Amino acid sequence: MERLSLTWEAAFGDGDICATLLMDQSTSLVAELLTQLPDLRTQIYFKSSLTALSHAMEDQVLASSDPPLVIASFQQERFYRQEAQRYRRLGNKSDHIYVLSSWNTSFNRHDQNAITINFANDDPLNQEWHLVVIGKSFTSCLVCRECPPSDKQQLIAIDSARRFEGIWTFDDQVTHTAASVLLDKISYYRPDLLEHISATREQYCQAQQALEASSSKAQPDPFVDRLVTHLQAGQYRLIRAYNSIAKKEEKERLLRSLTNAIRRSLDLQDILEITVQEIGETLSASRCLVYRCSTNTTTATIKHEFLQSEVASLKDQTWPVAENPLLQQVQQQGTPIYINDTANHPTINHSSLLSSLIKDYQIHSWLFVPLLYQGQVIGIIELHHCHDTTEPWGDNDIELVEAIAPQIGLALTQAEAYANLESLNQQLEALEQTRSNLVAITGHELRTPLSTIQVCLESLVNEPDMSEELRQVMLSTALNDAERMRRLVQDFLTLSRLESGRIEWNPEQTSVEECIELSLSNIQSQQREDPPPTIENKTTQELPLAFVDGEWLVEVLAKLLDNACKFTDHNDGKITLSAQSQDDDTVKVTIADTGRGIEPSRLETVFDRFYQEEGALQRTTGGTGLGLAICRQIVQKWGGQIWAESSGKNQGTQFHFTIPTVKEAQLQSTVS
Repeated sequence: MERLSLTWEAAFGDGDICATLLMDQSTSLVAELLTQLPDLRTQIYFKSSLTALSHAMEDQVLASSDPPLVIASFQQERFYRQEAQRYRRLGNKSDHIYVLSSWNTSFNRHDQNAITINFANDDPLNQEWHLVVIGKSFTSCLVCRECPPSDKQQLIAIDSARRFEGIWTFDDQVTHTAASVLLDKISYYRPDLLEHISATREQYCQAQQALEASSSKAQPDPFVDRLVTHLQAGQYRLIRAYNSIAKKEEKERLLRSLTNAIRRSLDLQDILEITVQEIGETLSASRCLVYRCSTNTTTATIKHEFLQSEVASLKDQTWPVAENPLLQQVQQQGTPIYINDTANHPTINHSSLLSSLIKDYQIHSWLFVPLLYQGQVIGIIELHHCHDTTEPWGDNDIELVEAIAPQIGLALTQAEAYANLESLNQQLEALEQTRSNLVAITGHELRTPLSTIQVCLESLVNEPDMSEELRQVMLSTALNDAERMRRLVQDFLTLSRLESGRIEWNPEQTSVEECIELSLSNIQSQQREDPPPTIENKTTQELPLAFVDGEWLVEVLAKLLDNACKFTDHNDGKITLSAQSQDDDTVKVTIADTGRGIEPSRLETVFDRFYQEEGALQRTTGGTGLGLAICRQIVQKWGGQIWAESSGKNQGTQFHFTIPTVKEAQLQSTVS
């Protein structure tokens, strides 16, 4: 669509003028938009799609930092009540939240976060769905009117299947025009808001001008378009399924019984167990199998099986997939195969594998039905008759399994999606904890030295008569805290570079003993409030040369020693550093202390980013919790391992890591 040349001022106009130029109150907003912007084209939406879009638009407002203009209209009070809580939250974001609802909607005092308006019973808004959002960096508009249901649709009383005709867009001109028309309508019903509406127009006119000048408009996420497409396609499939089920009452009852049994659980094992039981009993099969497979599957292990008495079991057996020509045909065509008499089938007679299977497991009749999801085979239902006297399956039986198969495929996919969602939720919780730790730790680690530096500098400036000795103390304190901040920032940058792979590694033949001596000198030279504990170097034997970047090896040793110093009493504590060869392939370095120790359950998590045993704000030692995470990244980069050992609280800790020797590194290079 060619972009319209309509400006914000033209769309919003002057508030006083617009108040006198209201559109006809009997005119649909969709019709008014099409009149003012004739190049617009409407689309058809289902209610479920509109609900998803509305929530996405509202969530965008809740996630933004600037106060936007939001205008929403609801056809009925019950629709507004379903969303009232969200609009109370939106009302906390902005003073320009307008909510229109039907004439009989009872707004209460809890709704005062937003400006509420009742429209007349004969207003076209009773048949429309509107949501207009204008922010400082984004705009979005959803304007729809309900389509009259057809006779076929009236038979399907599904609220989510209601259809609407309208416009959903991020276009500025369309959004501004819709907002202007709705503000005029609000002025018509609430003349007491004219002054407030005028201020709204002026404020968002200025915001739009600023946005156009800065060219920083947020772009809509293409994922939203794909989401809408998926919702639309899914809704059409749902309607077709309901129409098909309605024509066959008996099949509907059986299908619903099995579907309900499957949906009672999202556990994949439960779903497959219920499936083989229900299908096997319904079709009087001697054996029913359900297993997962795809085009790349070579074999499947049978875990779920229904059996009649006196039939050999296949449970826990390895079932051939890639070498089975019948299964390959099912996967390629995505359609069922039914063999009534396996003894006289040419494909089976020409395959030694199939002939062996029907002989070993007494398969007289064989039915394969694929489980499909989005056109892809994700599993197979197999049904066996093991007696030639059994009545063969008819077309209705095969159609019944075909009708059930998509439901099972969907249930399997939902179960996996649920499992993935749980995993994602755990990851999100971990990320949220990381974010909280980051905010708390950086706030504490930055604020404390900054405050000290500020106090020292202010004292130096404001106390010209300060003694030279005290002046040196102030300068030394400020420099120490500045160094503390520098190390904090350096740790963040180092971990970021390590995790993003932006580190240039320069491995070379390196003396482990020299790196140990350098790291010890580094620790001894650091200025601390308290002297470090006693550090004993027990590395006496001659070690083979390591093949690593020496600078990073010193970094690992220094950070582990610094960590041990933090948690070991400087008076009575002791730190021991040792290194020894392991099978001429690696060198193991150990740094042991007699400090506070680590609970065994936390020996793995100590290497996580921002980990602090005492919590981000309750800890008694400084640091960001990044040191061990940096060590793990470095050690893993050169192919080594790092781990911690401790017997528990106040039992001391031993940190171990391995370094590849020159011989081992050369061997790995030759293999690669």
